[in-house]
Amino acid sequence: MKPVAIVQHDIHDGPSYFATWLQGQGIGFEVFAMFDGNTLPADLSRFSGLCMLGGPMSANDALPYYPQLLRLVRAAVQLRQPVIGHCLGGQLLSRALGGTVQASANLEIGWSRLDPAHVEAADWFGPLPVQLFQWHGESFSIPPGATHLLVGQHCANQAYVLDDMHLGMQFHCEVDLPKLQCWLELGASEMQRSTSPGVQRPDAILQTLQADLERSQRTADRIYSRWAQGLQR
Repeated sequence: MKPVAIVQHDIHDGPSYFATWLQGQGIGFEVFAMFDGNTLPADLSRFSGLCMLGGPMSANDALPYYPQLLRLVRAAVQLRQPVIGHCLGGQLLSRALGGTVQASANLEIGWSRLDPAHVEAADWFGPLPVQLFQWHGESFSIPPGATHLLVGQHCANQAYVLDDMHLGMQFHCEVDLPKLQCWLELGASEMQRSTSPGVQRPDAILQTLQADLERSQRTADRIYSRWAQGLQR
């Protein structure tokens, strides 16, 4: 199988459990570290699918590589090469498909319960509701033609799918222990001063971190297995 192309926007937001899952399945991947000056490929002909990760920047920023990235996404959709977007990646996928990105109703940091918005949600996420990790202040609209899959209490649009293969997510199902420990250290002051109902305190997250992470990764296994069904060989 051809490798998966992974676009990494920020040094602290790598592929983490997504890379672990791919390796476990014997699926290769190539990371394009945009924060380190990498150049995106001209096309995706040597890849089986495209993954976009998260980052602290906005999907509406005028970053120099965004136009090429959005072109790659649209080309992948046209050629039926599966695209998966985590947080910022889900927002960029929405933009590429004609959706919008704007301030979320609430800042979300920490674990949140997500409920089905459509019967197809169970096919992608398994038993519902699910509890997954959030860190975002903006959110996407559901793009034209896509199916709204998950809804959250503090942010309504949590996941959508187009053509039964291109998945946009507002949450971070790719988190592993090193990533969460890094984020909780770097973002502790932001979490402590926030008054948003969607923000947990670091000590509350740490109390049940291992059990919450294990549950999250079981859901991630379901998500990635379902998404990988469409990878081009």
